[in-house]
Amino acid sequence: MKWFRDSLNDQQSIKDTVVQMENWLKDVDKCGLAGKFKAWIYQHGILPRLLWPLLVYSVPSSTVEAMERTINSFLRRWMGVPKSFTSLGLYCTGSKLQIPLRSLTEEYKVTKARKVIMLRDSSDEKVREAGVQVNTGRKWRADKAVEEAEARLRHSDIVGNVAHGRLGFGCVTRSQWSKASAIDRRIQVQEEVLRMEEESRLTRAVTLRKQGKWLNWEGVPQRKLTLNAIWTMESDRLSFLLKSVYDVLPSPTNLVTWGLAEKPDCKLCGRPANLEHVLSSCRTALSDGRYRWRHDREITVTNQRPDIVLWSAASKQVVMVELTVPWEERIEESFERKREKYQALTDTCTEKGWKAWCFRVKVGCRGFPAQSLWRTFSRLGVTGQVRKRAISVVARETESASLWLWRKREEKWIGGHRAVD
Repeated sequence: MKWFRDSLNDQQSIKDTVVQMENWLKDVDKCGLAGKFKAWIYQHGILPRLLWPLLVYSVPSSTVEAMERTINSFLRRWMGVPKSFTSLGLYCTGSKLQIPLRSLTEEYKVTKARKVIMLRDSSDEKVREAGVQVNTGRKWRADKAVEEAEARLRHSDIVGNVAHGRLGFGCVTRSQWSKASAIDRRIQVQEEVLRMEEESRLTRAVTLRKQGKWLNWEGVPQRKLTLNAIWTMESDRLSFLLKSVYDVLPSPTNLVTWGLAEKPDCKLCGRPANLEHVLSSCRTALSDGRYRWRHDREITVTNQRPDIVLWSAASKQVVMVELTVPWEERIEESFERKREKYQALTDTCTEKGWKAWCFRVKVGCRGFPAQSLWRTFSRLGVTGQVRKRAISVVARETESASLWLWRKREEKWIGGHRAVD
């Protein structure tokens, strides 16, 4: 339904939509549900109801951005993150950690782009020639966005299919713009508009000195949280994961930056302590066995080194698995160090007539398994859903252990295996 008023413009309808959205958010905020369930209500209840008025009324893009800022303030509170938490962490699909939330702005842009195409390519000649303008303000124009998306799609036809990573030729296929039907072209344009919006987010991420450091995580696949995964997570664990990935936890250095502390010193060793120091680099925590405790939660512990050794005397085969839990930005560095450490051992086994393999497995200390873990499971014959579930367990255990280390970051370690409660 669309309201037609005697003013012959949509100003009052737009204001009513904004007020209605704010009332919905406040009503959800007052209910007794946990924050993650409130975020679900926004995603599947409030957001779909906002798309229709954004489609039928001439809402400027600046108004939609203001609406999204209001939404972000509620989502941050519901997800347990501070006000300084970047909106990229809520919506970015190109980041290392993805949560199932959609941006109002990107949905608005896709909706307006679809409207432009439907009016321009309508099967009704009168509709095509009516010259209906899709007004979105001066900051962003839907017709220009459609033109740019179509130009990019035509350029993609010229470039052809591009393989990424270890994929071989022919592994990546897509529908060509020049051969697509009208419906397929409409879908492709909408997807291209989404990609353009995501590219703008990644461009903003580059400018974030602290919250954009995940761009430097080489060898770490993306981790995508599903709704089911979020529902099974404790609220403090979800909050810790989000804040640790974007480095907005109250570490000593962050507290100094925020003006809440005078010195950035670690309570254990006295050195300046950022999040990396707390979770991965504190010498006192290392000597106390805290990091070893986290390490041993993920594998079967033996008295031998490397961490896991499997062998068959009959076939003279030996498999060694060495696990490391480094800071995500040092995963590649850690891999090279372990490779050099165990190469001599592997060569010695080979010289004695054994078939030897040494798998160097890396799991980021914030719960991001590297590609080496996926490859190791595959080489050991663990594939499909079994491998996926196993890797999820490893990620969950690492993340939970790091959360415990963070909670006990200022307490003494008793007995070499647990912190004081």
